[in-house]
Amino acid sequence: GSSCVCQPGYRMVSSNGGSSIICEKCPENTSGVTQDGWSCITCPKGLTSEGKCKCLNNEILVERSINGILLNEALCIHCNGSEQSFSASDASGNRCVRCEQTFINVSKSCDCNSPNVLTGGLCFSASDSLPPKGVATVRFGELGITLTSAWFLKNLQSSASACWLYSNLTACQALGNMCVMNMNSLSSSSTDACGLFQYIYVNTARLGIVHSVAFWRHNLPWLYYGDQPGLASQVLEANHFPTKKTYKGTDKDVKLQFIAASFDAAGNFLKWQNLEGGILQLCPDTQTKLNAAYTFGTTYQQSCKISVSKLLLDFANPIFYDLFLEYNGDNGQQYLWAVPVLNLNLQYSEMFVNQGSNMNNWLLTRRFFLVDTLSGKENDLGKLPRVIRIASKITISIRLVSHTQRGTIYPPLLTIAYTDVLIQNPETQSVMVSFSVNYEMNQSEAQIQTDITLGVLGGLAVLWSLLKTAGWKRRTGSSVIDLQTVLKFLLFYAGDLANVFFVITVGTGIYWLVFFKAQQFVSVLLPLPSQEEDFITYIACAFSLKALQFLQLLVSQLTIDIFFIDWERPKGKVLKAVEGEGVIKSAAAPVSIWRTYFIANEWNEIQTVRKINPLFQVLAVLFFLEVVGFSNLALMDSSSSLTRSSESYIAPWSRILRFGVSAALWLAIAFLQIIFFSVFYERFVEDKISQFVDLCCMSNISVFLLSHSCFGYYIHGRSVHGHADTNMEEMNMNLKREAENLCSQRGLLPNTDGQTFQISISRTMRRHYDRIHETLTRKRGPARLLDSSANTFEQSTRAYNTMNKFLSSFIDHVHKEMDYIVKDKLLLERILGMEFMEPIDKSIFYNDETLSVLYYGNETTLLIFDILFFSIVDLASQSFVLAAILTYLQQEIFRFIRNTLGQKNLASKTLVDERFLI
Repeated sequence: GSSCVCQPGYRMVSSNGGSSIICEKCPENTSGVTQDGWSCITCPKGLTSEGKCKCLNNEILVERSINGILLNEALCIHCNGSEQSFSASDASGNRCVRCEQTFINVSKSCDCNSPNVLTGGLCFSASDSLPPKGVATVRFGELGITLTSAWFLKNLQSSASACWLYSNLTACQALGNMCVMNMNSLSSSSTDACGLFQYIYVNTARLGIVHSVAFWRHNLPWLYYGDQPGLASQVLEANHFPTKKTYKGTDKDVKLQFIAASFDAAGNFLKWQNLEGGILQLCPDTQTKLNAAYTFGTTYQQSCKISVSKLLLDFANPIFYDLFLEYNGDNGQQYLWAVPVLNLNLQYSEMFVNQGSNMNNWLLTRRFFLVDTLSGKENDLGKLPRVIRIASKITISIRLVSHTQRGTIYPPLLTIAYTDVLIQNPETQSVMVSFSVNYEMNQSEAQIQTDITLGVLGGLAVLWSLLKTAGWKRRTGSSVIDLQTVLKFLLFYAGDLANVFFVITVGTGIYWLVFFKAQQFVSVLLPLPSQEEDFITYIACAFSLKALQFLQLLVSQLTIDIFFIDWERPKGKVLKAVEGEGVIKSAAAPVSIWRTYFIANEWNEIQTVRKINPLFQVLAVLFFLEVVGFSNLALMDSSSSLTRSSESYIAPWSRILRFGVSAALWLAIAFLQIIFFSVFYERFVEDKISQFVDLCCMSNISVFLLSHSCFGYYIHGRSVHGHADTNMEEMNMNLKREAENLCSQRGLLPNTDGQTFQISISRTMRRHYDRIHETLTRKRGPARLLDSSANTFEQSTRAYNTMNKFLSSFIDHVHKEMDYIVKDKLLLERILGMEFMEPIDKSIFYNDETLSVLYYGNETTLLIFDILFFSIVDLASQSFVLAAILTYLQQEIFRFIRNTLGQKNLASKTLVDERFLI
């Protein structure tokens, strides 16, 4: 379509290429056009469809005399096939050449007359023992089409006969190629290309074998390894590849030196070709990226869509390959190792449909092609084929020998899958092709170790959850095992099992990251994507269970009982009018509520304070992953560099390495943050929890919290100065006296500084608390405590005063039947997170500064939940940026929920109007 030509019967007058052409019609008496198209001539034996002269078979066309002068009439000269010359016209009909040797041998002429057999341009004697009559059909299994191939019709019988009778190397190679085009089909009853090849292979054992390979018959191509059961595993695993591979060293140590012998369809050897030229990669790419496919340890993947018209143009003549891996022996001698081929179209054909997945039943082959545009031509070999066959998926698999320390590998395996395409409109049709190089090792031992670890830690998690449940039962003051107990155990177990899955997955990710990237002599290889499924399942389980634990933690923090004990007492008396009586009486001066409101607001602000800065955490992780380049450590290649050139090949991601890198960064940055805040920031800049405790003391307000029925926390905020509702001068004087140690210490016990306690209260204490609390939350009011005629607000106010008086008297040891003791927790109690002593007669105050009713006391749970959320989003999207954004949004959403609902609970439980919580 790039230039113009003259129509039949017209000669060229001038032509400058392209569309610049002038044509002139030939006269009727010289209606033929010469072969060069520039002149007209008389044709004695008729015209071709192109308007040029034609001659009979075994004749050559002569249009010019010996000195180049154009004849008036073309001549058709018969080639002399007698014994003196044995000549016949060549394929183009332009000259007489010596006829094919088989004609001379059989008939002593250039004719192959009956009873001799003429096939494929060769002549065979009727007395010769010829192979069976071949079937010139090709089966395209994907389309369910069987067609008669013009190429097979022309060459199958002749190639088989020449191979059988004369051991002709080219004919044997051509026959082997036709068998490969027929997908190496094996059938004892068929005489297709493979049937004829097997017939010759079986009956030529006398010829011997090549290079001591039992499957490689002399003069025949090596197509099969044999069909004995178990042979494939023996070929692939019985022997190790003779040389070792490393990640660092010379090209011969790092590169896989693949080399292929190439043949054309007619069986002619073309050349040796190094695969680094990209001959197996149908997708176009830069030479650097194509060559990266054979760097040892680099997982290579390439895929694209290719137009059918391009395939027809580039692969008009199919090329066949025998693949080898080159290596040097101990003596420096160069050797070739034959690479077996697994043809999936053969494995999953009707004959092997139930055997393809079992290595022992694989039928390994040797020769393959990339594109076959020849066998699908039914009639004219010059026309478009009806069907073409394309190697749509090629995979080279490199398997590491188990327990090797020096990079010993098994023989490589080339796996190939073909796609059949029915030609309809080549310009619009396309096909997806892919090429990959995978590295794998037996992961069964690692899986067994993981299962054992999961079983052991899972069992320990059960025991740990039982201890937690026992501690929870003691804190609730109940000893009955009911449905609630079982559900609580399951929630504890969900959280502990999530920790088990998290430890296993983080350990696995960091193990592969360190040992795969740091090794020089290869001893481990990454799991394939199909082998990562269990790992992804573990992460999903960890996230689901941790999310359940996090939600349970959120609910428990939003339902705590809390009360602010105001120790401030009235200073003096004031005159107050008595409503309805018209008289004025003296009454105690009211105590300001603003200190309580102030403490309530401060408590509301510290509910979501964490030991780390969540925004900095997310930004720092994203900075190290995307800017510094730690994400490059998650690529499935042998490089441990943090940077990659834009021109170099970028290997696919390993999901295990992505999780390992991101989790390691999360933990490292969080650990550094915790150290920074606990050692420096909270000590020298700001410690919000300690500041809140100090503020309680200066405000003369204590905080009484119950997270369980009989367990909670107490912050002792009773002022050592007696009053906090005072002016600035007196406040400064109080602070000065405290700084100069002119007053007592702030602790609950004399001469101590302990202000924060975990408390286990007795059931008697809890019953008294509940009776008052029911009225405080405006549910109902006992007649003996409240005037039934009072309105709801007055009832709540009186209940508030009653609760304040009750709790302050409880702290002051007024109620002997509800007294308490103060003690330190045992080390084992701190480790197990439970209390051994049951508060039967007296409540117990433990010296402990941990406040698990705040975010601050649950940093481990929050951190693991953030890591798992980040990892789940990243594994689903393969984007660290998206994972970081969604993780921060998740943090903010839950913080908003915790603040909003926590504020409502605070207002409900403490009688602080929600309008004052800002």
